[in-house]
Amino acid sequence: MIPAFDAIRAIERQRGDAIVVSTMTPNSYWKAASTNHDLDLPVYGGMGKASSVALGLALAVPDRKIMVLDGDGGLLMNLGSLVTIAEQRPGNLIHVVFEDGVYFTTGGQPVPGAGNLDLAGMARSAGIDESYEYSDLEDFVTALPELLRKSGPVFVCLKVNHGDDVPPLELESTGDAMRRLADKLSEG
Repeated sequence: MIPAFDAIRAIERQRGDAIVVSTMTPNSYWKAASTNHDLDLPVYGGMGKASSVALGLALAVPDRKIMVLDGDGGLLMNLGSLVTIAEQRPGNLIHVVFEDGVYFTTGGQPVPGAGNLDLAGMARSAGIDESYEYSDLEDFVTALPELLRKSGPVFVCLKVNHGDDVPPLELESTGDAMRRLADKLSEG
C-alpha cells in the first residue's frame, strides 16, 4: 500500500503547471502539499463530480495538463464519467484515483465492493487504454514522469492507506477557487 500523503507529495513535485482538480480525501492532502494554489480547483460537496469538472477543464484548456485527484467512493458514484472521458479522448487529462476501500472523509464506511474492484480494469473497459494501478510508492514515483508525458486520457489507480499525518480539511469556497483559477488562466 502507498501512504496517501506520500503519493500526493510525489504528484506535487512533478505537477509543473498542471491544473489540479481535487475532491474528498485528496483535498486535505493536496491543500497541505500544493505550492501553487492558483492552479488548484478543490471540489467540495460534489462527491463523484471531480472527474466531470476536470473533463470540462481539459476540453476548455487543451494546452494545459489537467490532473484530477479522486477517491474510489467518488468514482463509484459516477462511473459513467469514465465512458464520457474515453469518448472525448482529452489528450491532456490524467485521472488519479486514491483507492482506500472506505469513505475516509465521512468516517471510514466501507466502499461497496471494497477489495473486489479493479478500477484500472473498469477504466480500460470504458475505453481508456492508458490505465494503470500501483500499490508500491517507489514504482509509482518512478512511473510518474512518464505518466505525465503520455497523451491522455490516462487513468491511475493508487492503492493507498492513511497514516497519522492526515492534514485537517480546510474548506474553501469552490467558487472562490474557480475565480482564482480563471484569473490565473487569463494572465497568459
